[in-house]
Amino acid sequence: MKITLQRSNDSVRFEGSNEAGNTVTVEGSPNIGGEGKGMRPMELLLVSLASCSSMDVVTMLKKMRQPLEDIRVLVEGHRDTDQIPAVFTQIHLHFVLKGDLRADKVVEALRLSVEKYCSVGRMLDKTAAITYDWELEGQGAKK
Repeated sequence: MKITLQRSNDSVRFEGSNEAGNTVTVEGSPNIGGEGKGMRPMELLLVSLASCSSMDVVTMLKKMRQPLEDIRVLVEGHRDTDQIPAVFTQIHLHFVLKGDLRADKVVEALRLSVEKYCSVGRMLDKTAAITYDWELEGQGAKK
């Protein structure tokens, strides 16, 4: 796996690209010259966790023959801002799923993804407590 990062302005905006040519804009915070035109690196880390886990969940629910119509993940990360580096210490994933899904299948897919299979999560759980809950769209949160 190879990634290229290229500075794209005279401050702290960059474009990351992979070997297939897909790109993402990354930018620093406003206090170091960011202009709000890209995601910050730590935000991208949360996106990476949510997307890694979601890919697992989608794949597992498909294998379980569960008719998933949609999935959205709301992620909240807390960092120890008194330390340098300010790493994540707590991350909570709230999965919102849509479809005629069996609760036991959703619970199993989420557990396997968040607690076992997601590579990003396995790296982050070295410094952060990762928790999660879920809901079927419009029905409220479940543990």
